[in-house]
Amino acid sequence: MKQASILISRKKLLNNYNFFKSKLAKDTKIITLVKANGYGMGDIQISSIIQDIGGDYLGVASTYEGIRLATNSIKIPIMILNPLVDTIEDIVKHNLEPTIINTQFIIALNKYLKENQIYNYPVHINIDTGMQRAGITLEEITIFLELIRNNRHITIKSVFTHLAAADEPIHDQFTNDQINLFFTIASTIEQECGYKIFKHALNSWGIQRFSTNNFDMARLGIGLYGTGYENNQDSLFPVADFVAPIIHIKEAKGGTVGYGRHGKISENGDTIATICAGYADGIDRRLGNGAIRFSLNGRMVPTIGNICMDTTMLNISGVDAKVGDLVTIFGSAPHPNYIASILGTISYEVLTSVSSRVARIITD
Repeated sequence: MKQASILISRKKLLNNYNFFKSKLAKDTKIITLVKANGYGMGDIQISSIIQDIGGDYLGVASTYEGIRLATNSIKIPIMILNPLVDTIEDIVKHNLEPTIINTQFIIALNKYLKENQIYNYPVHINIDTGMQRAGITLEEITIFLELIRNNRHITIKSVFTHLAAADEPIHDQFTNDQINLFFTIASTIEQECGYKIFKHALNSWGIQRFSTNNFDMARLGIGLYGTGYENNQDSLFPVADFVAPIIHIKEAKGGTVGYGRHGKISENGDTIATICAGYADGIDRRLGNGAIRFSLNGRMVPTIGNICMDTTMLNISGVDAKVGDLVTIFGSAPHPNYIASILGTISYEVLTSVSSRVARIITD
């Protein structure tokens, strides 16, 4: 291993995928979310695995993310969750499927399709049932129905909504209200169109807690990557290890380590290892100075000193190690959930903080 890398386990990813699939009806399709570079784990790599197993759909946030997949041999349908009006030409050029998040977008899209004599272009409709982030609202539904009535230029592939708090039982009534409102609006749209439209509301937590409402499709995001759950730790696994090789080992007899001289060497001396990954690679600077222990050859070793841009120092005293040995920054140990708890954030941020210069490699 010559650089910091994300080592992706195909077996763990398929385990997690099948765990969620088992909770859905047999014919329910899954939209696998690979936005934000596959939640930091590698969008092309994750997408290729999903494609290999016959996955139904991929979901990304931006047109740019969709183009990246479409131009890297990904052939399964790609849904764009947050398309911009000025990317409509690129969307159509690469056969991407945009989400209609407001009436302005559908007006612009319809204009482009009409001017270019394009018919039955696939789109998805986001219904705002309480998230209040994006989507067609109940107040806009009459105008929206006018825009899709007898519209030959688009075909609505799916109608969906985002659940705001499916992971929090205290908000279950709100979640159920969202689902009921969504079903009412989605059914109205389907009746207006006169053809079958896929419906989906469940995210990863929704699949776990509201699977009786699995509709025609479900969106699998953080659950696929094996984090974000305190329960099901025996069933779900982080799909990748973030590792970096040791590039230097020093027997330090005294003094300090790193910028600001915050890493103190003990009176008896310490063995200090430097790995080639720092905060520019996704190791949060708050994890320095012993705030966490990383895994090295079956042992947990603490950081020492401030984390640098490109390197991190570890106190490996008493551990048998050599230059080139891999240190696991997160994966099975330490778990991303644990790192998130130290930083006061969520595992999503830990995963997506891994920078683009870190290699993504499928290992099995």
